Amino acid sequence: MKEQREMLQYLQKLEEKGGEILTDRQEIVALDKRRNDDRVGMRALQKQKSDKCWITVGPLLLKMNSDEAEELLLQDQKDCDIEVTKLRSNLKVKVNELRDLEYMPPVSGLMLKPMSNAEMSAINQLIGRQ
Repeated sequence: MKEQREMLQYLQKLEEKGGEILTDRQEIVALDKRRNDDRVGMRALQKQKSDKCWITVGPLLLKMNSDEAEELLLQDQKDCDIEVTKLRSNLKVKVNELRDLEYMPPVSGLMLKPMSNAEMSAINQLIGRQ
């Protein structure tokens, strides 16, 4: 009886961690879509010639100055970028935690970080590029 309870708790932990990973991935996709919609909206604002525009904010439809609307879209795009970056970094940790629960080795290369500009310039100097 005790072994069955432990097995159920183990499986519950696995399912919870897997659910968190799937939820984070869905949220990343939704934020990417929102960021792309912001990009489309900013491009449409840049193409139009009028000073006022209509913009939807949640369920509301507002008429506002085009410059203010563009700033609003730009700020939303920056917020989405920050949130996606946070989710992606947390996702790496959660995937490794899930693999630990499954008694599997961590995914190789998952925690790689890009090289900084200083590191890239040093490598370019070593190989002879300017």
